[in-house]
Amino acid sequence: MPSMRRIDPRGSIRGRLLSLLLPAAVVLMGAAWVVHELLLQRMTDQFLGQRLRDEVGFLEHQLRASEGDGESPVISTGTYFEQVFHHAFAIRMGGSETAEPERWRPALRTMLERDETGLITHDVAQDGRSGQLLGYRSQVALEQGMATIVVAEDVSALQASRQALHWWTAAVFAVLLLLLVLAIWFAIRQSLRSVDHLGQALEELHQGQRERLDVTPPEEFRPLVAQINQLLETLDQRLKRSREALANLSHSLRTPITAVQHILEDSDRPLDTPTRQQLAQRLGSTVHQLEAELRRSRYAGAQAGKSALPVPQARDLIWMLGRLHPDCAFELDTLLNEEQRWPIEEQDFNEILGNLLDNAAKWAHRSVRVSLTETNDWLEMAVLDDGPGVAPENLPELGTRGLRLDEQTPGHGLGLAIVRELVSRYGGDVRFETASTGGLLVRLWLPPVIQV
Repeated sequence: MPSMRRIDPRGSIRGRLLSLLLPAAVVLMGAAWVVHELLLQRMTDQFLGQRLRDEVGFLEHQLRASEGDGESPVISTGTYFEQVFHHAFAIRMGGSETAEPERWRPALRTMLERDETGLITHDVAQDGRSGQLLGYRSQVALEQGMATIVVAEDVSALQASRQALHWWTAAVFAVLLLLLVLAIWFAIRQSLRSVDHLGQALEELHQGQRERLDVTPPEEFRPLVAQINQLLETLDQRLKRSREALANLSHSLRTPITAVQHILEDSDRPLDTPTRQQLAQRLGSTVHQLEAELRRSRYAGAQAGKSALPVPQARDLIWMLGRLHPDCAFELDTLLNEEQRWPIEEQDFNEILGNLLDNAAKWAHRSVRVSLTETNDWLEMAVLDDGPGVAPENLPELGTRGLRLDEQTPGHGLGLAIVRELVSRYGGDVRFETASTGGLLVRLWLPPVIQV
């Protein structure tokens, strides 16, 4: 037996829905038609069977009534039965036999001779046409002996009517099936309209006619649209950062490089010690600016499918900073397990925690403590040192974008600005406080899902 053809998941959604729903509609209508025939037959048999049982009971009553008169049980046929009795019947008691109407006597005799009781059927042929008798056979114990009663009805006409009704029902079901197919097609068309609008918006995005997908898609496609818009936002931010980095580098490097070039080209000016120190200072500032801009350009930002392992990465950073600052003790306090992941790019997590640890280690007297906790599904990170700290009036200025290292409190500068900028990209929050040890306490929160 050949295997069923599998629906191609890469095909049209409209085609796939039609391929699934239309056969299902046909099967359901066919099943309903078959069930209708079974129910119709069952109802007919129950109705006729009850009528036949009632009339057998009537005949039994007549037999017992005639027996109570002191006479032999007998059923008198004639006008009375023609008025109240509508079925063929046969009674056999001892050696006597009564059957009406006469034309059904052979068939009724055959039904009398059968052994089973209850509803029975018997096929007959009359006037060149075949038919069927539905009868009810019962045995009654009388004083004179056992009596066998059969009441039967020709159900051929009823079966023909039932069959006609069944085929009329099939015609109605066919019309309903056609209407159902049209309804399915219309429902699919209307449901996928928004998808068509989304496809048109993507085409306009490809052609540069729009910058974002601002359509209202179905609920199932909203995460997709959100991720596409987030990807576009990330690309725009990276492009903007790259351009800003190039502009900053061009502006910052032009002056010191020109000054150094003039000094080196001036053959009349000797390179004495003060001049060498001035050149070294200018080149050092240039290198520092270059490193800062390169660090900014490495930001990844929120990306779907990216996650970090906070605990192992924090341990690695603490180990590395411990080698760079051997006089400072680093402590990690967390209840998170080693395998717990968080929706933040690994490089960004290392950049955030690395800047906080490096800043704290520079000004700590003896220790730096890191805390990682989960509060209301948010990742909470706290880094504090036991250094001199920052004056309360200067805390709001920490991490302000655009302020250079030499424009802020020494030691709490560009690294904190990078931290604040990165956390804001993930929809988080950063607060600067005075620690109980007197040093700086940096607390930040990262959301459980990427903020779009």
